[in-house]
Amino acid sequence: MRIQDKFDIVMFDGVCNLCNDAVDFIIVRDKNDKFKFGALQDDKSKDILKGYKVKEDYLDSIILIRGDQIFYKSRAALEIAKNLSGLWPVTYAFIIIPAFVRDPIYDWIARNRYKWFGKRETCRFPSEEERAKFLEGR
Repeated sequence: MRIQDKFDIVMFDGVCNLCNDAVDFIIVRDKNDKFKFGALQDDKSKDILKGYKVKEDYLDSIILIRGDQIFYKSRAALEIAKNLSGLWPVTYAFIIIPAFVRDPIYDWIARNRYKWFGKRETCRFPSEEERAKFLEGR
């Protein structure tokens, strides 16, 4: 069984501070252990993405893989929020706003994420407590 058939996989830019903060945010609110995480730069993530016709250098968006489906940008964020604890599932209501309106806002933030939030020298390395939440292998 593929890991994406058991968990939703959140792939993120591993050197982006905003993206890493988003991963921390999701981990705290993932009470049902629905998500696994992988930096887009990691080999395991690249191997999984090969089956989805995604460019290997695709780093401008958070990616959510659920089984055979792949979600990008604002749709990925909304799909993730739908499965978090607390009131976050309510934000899924923004799905009624067309992607051609949502995604330009997402793209604007993505283009400026390093300038506004900074960038790490290397990809995130999960702590011992977080290790089970991340894809194996580097």
